[in-house]
Amino acid sequence: MSDQHAAASAIIRLMQGVVYRESDEDTWLALDRVGAGVRDHFATIGVDVVIDTDEGYAFLRSRPPVEGEEALPRLVRRRTLTYSVSLLLVLLRKRLVEFETAGSEGRLVLSTDQLVEMLRLFEAESHNDARVVDSVESTIKKAADLGFLRPLRGQGDHWEVRRILKAYVDAETLADFSGKLREYAGKAAGDE
Repeated sequence: MSDQHAAASAIIRLMQGVVYRESDEDTWLALDRVGAGVRDHFATIGVDVVIDTDEGYAFLRSRPPVEGEEALPRLVRRRTLTYSVSLLLVLLRKRLVEFETAGSEGRLVLSTDQLVEMLRLFEAESHNDARVVDSVESTIKKAADLGFLRPLRGQGDHWEVRRILKAYVDAETLADFSGKLREYAGKAAGDE
């Protein structure tokens, strides 16, 4: 494959979504070989190519506007997330930090039941447990559709937490969330 063909292929794959080293080795190798050309291509339209070689993913991010220059139209769509999806992503990011801090190797895999329990604490109290589970399962599906969770083959009730989550939920967001949870817990304890 020529470098020009490899670059074109990598550009197209990046425009389709996140590229993972483990599942798209050809594109990953092309990015390694012709990454500078791919970065230059996207730079002309105000988009950065983010490649995390340690975690094995690459994606596109709109470049923030430079002060004094007219902003370019957004090429990379922003997604507005519901409260439940945002909460799940922050909780998953926290679990990923705990998983890595414990020195665990490999992938973080959680069952649907574990995900339901993580979110159940934050759901409004309901006497209809089936409705709560359905709501949480809908949130899990949305997180999977966004690429943050991947169902394990042959184990439909187990999910791999994708490391791309680290790029979307950073340490600052995680710290802000933890502070809000402590505040919330303090208010709840004061109400009793």
